[in-house]
Amino acid sequence: MLLDPLEYALGALSGGLVGLTLGLFGGGGSILAVPLMVYVVGVPNPHLAIGTSAFAVAANALTSLVGHARLGNVKWRCAGMYSLAGIAGAVIGSTVGKMIDGQRLLLLFAFLMVVVGLAMFRKRKITGNPGAQCSRTNAPKVLGFGGLTGMLSGFFGIGGGFLIVPGLIAATGMPILNAVGSSLVAVAAFGLTTASTYALSGYVDWLLAAIFIAGGAAGSLGGARLAGHLSARKGLLNILFSIMILIVAGYMIYRSLPAVLSG
Repeated sequence: MLLDPLEYALGALSGGLVGLTLGLFGGGGSILAVPLMVYVVGVPNPHLAIGTSAFAVAANALTSLVGHARLGNVKWRCAGMYSLAGIAGAVIGSTVGKMIDGQRLLLLFAFLMVVVGLAMFRKRKITGNPGAQCSRTNAPKVLGFGGLTGMLSGFFGIGGGFLIVPGLIAATGMPILNAVGSSLVAVAAFGLTTASTYALSGYVDWLLAAIFIAGGAAGSLGGARLAGHLSARKGLLNILFSIMILIVAGYMIYRSLPAVLSG
């Protein structure tokens, strides 16, 4: 399916916003990509938007990961454990997600965002332990959170960073800046897994994905540096992360609920 030139231009701008928020919040790009594809770019099929955004977000996450890695924000062992556990969950979740009506899927996604946003806001003053690591002691917890996050990520067709960040914090007690950096490994892994299952069903617009990725590359490295500055102010990054999730969730409920009720 080919979109018109204006829609592809909007795709590039949307990709830039996704790249910026991925670098800044880890999960911001993931939750923004699907609604941007549907409501700004104008992709008519929610499943096509989900599959295309999953691939684009995974690629942009890898770009953002480079910036965070250079700044020393990534805890690689935790990121690896979380990612491996989540890949299996993402395969299961994406397979089930394709069976659900697209508008209902968007509405469920929005309600999940509200729950996560409120939970993060409640923990806004918790700074975390910079020395937190993943070991045999907390491995079951890390793997459990990883598997569950991957399943939800695949089900909703997102990179899952907005779930991975609080999941890593809950499992290890690490600061949000380290969780943001480490989450990008899992965002890329989950996104590529989800995109693969959607691509097999023909639900990826490869040209739009390429344009989205190009736009995202421009914003992702700047987002990583900005995250480092904001994290120095106690709780500010957590508060901004929560507010962004709640705003996007509210808009998605506003747009999806009438369609679900009328259907």
